[in-house]
Amino acid sequence: MKKYIITAIFSLFSIISISAQSKKDAQISRLYQNYIAIKSALSSDDAEKTSKAATEFIKTASAIDYKKISEGNLNTLRKDATAISEARNISSQRETFMNLSDNMIALTKEFKVSESPVYVQYCPMADGSWLSNETKIANPYYGKSMLTCGNVKSTIK
Repeated sequence: MKKYIITAIFSLFSIISISAQSKKDAQISRLYQNYIAIKSALSSDDAEKTSKAATEFIKTASAIDYKKISEGNLNTLRKDATAISEARNISSQRETFMNLSDNMIALTKEFKVSESPVYVQYCPMADGSWLSNETKIANPYYGKSMLTCGNVKSTIK
């Protein structure tokens, strides 16, 4: 009888853990989608839209449980997003986006952020990488002036 009770309790904890894991991954997936919104706004040379997308990123990052991502990592992401949100010119936003991208790339390698592949893209002119949900290049560092500059560096599945 004890064996069955212990097995039942272990099974219950496993189900709770899996459920919590899915929820936390959903939070990180939402953070990734906010990041993609920032990247898209930068690619279209829209500083105001970039600022709004960064504000949404901050809200999502603030809602993520520290047990999933360390407080230090979340603070770093929020710091970069805050600088992007507060900057009113696109060149300043792009400079900070490089740091945000490096941190998001590391996060994406650690956590599953999407059911679809995530592409790490690279611009040799800016010497910077970014994440994308498609293979088509839309360069956030140069926007419309060099929209297709870059290549897919790797794929995260």
